[in-house]
Amino acid sequence: MDRAPFNTNLDASPNLGGLAGGPGDACAAGAGGTALGTPMEQPDAPIEAILQVLRRGERFLVCSHSRPDGDAVGSMLAMGMLLEQMGKQADLVTADSVPAIYRGLPGAAGIRHALRVYGPYDAVILLECDSLDRARLRGLENLCQVNIDHHLSGRPYAHINWIDHGTASVGELVYRLVKAASAAVTPKMATCLYTTLLTDTGGFTYGYVQASTFEMARDLVVAGADPVAIARDVCLSTSTSKVLLLGAALGNLKREGRLAWLWVMHQDMVRTCAAEEDCEGIVNVAVGIAGVEAAVFLRELPERRYRLSLRSKGKVNVAEIAGRLGGGGHGNAAGCTLEGPLEHALDEILTELRRGVACYSKE
Repeated sequence: MDRAPFNTNLDASPNLGGLAGGPGDACAAGAGGTALGTPMEQPDAPIEAILQVLRRGERFLVCSHSRPDGDAVGSMLAMGMLLEQMGKQADLVTADSVPAIYRGLPGAAGIRHALRVYGPYDAVILLECDSLDRARLRGLENLCQVNIDHHLSGRPYAHINWIDHGTASVGELVYRLVKAASAAVTPKMATCLYTTLLTDTGGFTYGYVQASTFEMARDLVVAGADPVAIARDVCLSTSTSKVLLLGAALGNLKREGRLAWLWVMHQDMVRTCAAEEDCEGIVNVAVGIAGVEAAVFLRELPERRYRLSLRSKGKVNVAEIAGRLGGGGHGNAAGCTLEGPLEHALDEILTELRRGVACYSKE
């Protein structure tokens, strides 16, 4: 497996880094001379503000949300490659392991799993994290924070914030940063960035898919990404445990007009030897039913809470629904966690979804 060319000389323990330290000089002035210490409102020129931080610093931490998906993994890898081209050091860290289907991406073996990080870092680059808590990494609080996000739930909590709700993936923002830095889009970087587009749009079927999305995809293919190979690795490499888990979920499938829902219990996860990543995409089967506008998949956690994945074909804003329940995401794809038992969690989410469908039906 390909290893990342950027710095991966990290401790294998759950705590990563070197000596504890605060923010480096890279964020000392921020964009427009803003002093470190108070989160900035989104600047007029976020790309230039971020590039100033990258040029000024030497060592960076790159992370994304816990339970990383294709957009998170591909964007982290591309950001690491950009930093490497700029002559910088980059430590790529996630709170959870990289899912199996993304471990073949160039440099993926260099992403480390940790629960705490230590400095000295000049800045931490947080990719599609709507808060520091979303990364589930301890030790980020005193670092210069650069927040790059495209979720509807994104908010300006960091020292520099670039939040663009009109993009298909956070990988699109990383791509724009690469181009602004006049860096080379290598075949390896193109592969990682194409993966962000493919996965965060559900194979170009939802989200903010527009002409610019396909223009970027075309540019990445020209740069060396192989769309057929990437689609095969991501979409046609399902594990046996996931197929068995899907069978368990389909056995619980329910439909009510434009709504559909399905679930698995923790014992189903154990019986099928399923990993958390095997739950990814199960909800798409339900929302793909003809006539269904929105769907939810519930998974019982060991502590008897329920993790929910919500999907919509576009007329029901599931990000707003998830936000009211303590979660977040995109208008077409979102998630949250609810207290059990199952009947309670179902009642809570179906009440919200029914209201969403009713509002759409009145339009």
